[in-house]
Amino acid sequence: MTCPRLVATDLDGTALRTDGTVSPRTAAAFARVEEAGGTLVFVTGRPPRWMHSVAGAVRHRGLAICANGALVYDLHTEEIVESHLIDPDVLEECVARLRRNVPDLTFSVEYEGGFAHESDYALGRWDARELSYGQMVAIAALTSRPCAKLLAQHPSMDPDELHRGVLEIVGDIVTPTHSSGRALIEMSAYGVTKATALATLAEERGIKSAEVVAFGDMPNDLPMLTWAGTSYAVANAHPDVLAAVDHVTAANNDDGVAVVLETLF
Repeated sequence: MTCPRLVATDLDGTALRTDGTVSPRTAAAFARVEEAGGTLVFVTGRPPRWMHSVAGAVRHRGLAICANGALVYDLHTEEIVESHLIDPDVLEECVARLRRNVPDLTFSVEYEGGFAHESDYALGRWDARELSYGQMVAIAALTSRPCAKLLAQHPSMDPDELHRGVLEIVGDIVTPTHSSGRALIEMSAYGVTKATALATLAEERGIKSAEVVAFGDMPNDLPMLTWAGTSYAVANAHPDVLAAVDHVTAANNDDGVAVVLETLF
């Protein structure tokens, strides 16, 4: 293919190593994109508070679409420049429906500038490491202000099965997806996905979907991979992603994204 005008890549499980680092080879490949005049966009489920190390590793190059499309984050300034939030009344209704239909769910939320969780919500390794960012609150407080992402966790269900159930219960008021091996569902405002945010960003720059190459590994990447003109999955990707993309590259720990970018740029 001709040199793409925009490169969009997921981070965890895709461009980053399993330990969460950017390899020197991948950082160099990202630099080649911008040096060639291309637009580099990180499109991630991560909240902005998890982006500082990535921003430093890529020398503050590029933009990031965070929280599965809810937040646009400038890596040069490390500031949120655009938000698409879930309203409190929708949050309350969503939690109420899920509580009625799926026993044992616990909830947390990502705000624009912080994180809060119920007392019995099991923190993941990143949040357990950064407890100063989180507040332990009652559910009424959790849903009392707009947020970028509502998360629902189950102690034992299969992640794909839980996602199907949540989609059926609240898919008419929020957009559920998942991006980890845990039974953890991430919900954005209705209609907000990685693809919607990326399409808006591309349109603002006069870039067509055919001029975009995208990389991903998990179901939350599927809207973006479907929208992009050329799509790649890393070899370690979820089966649904491997079945949906145009091409498969090496695994994240083998610098699969860099392998492709070195060919394109």
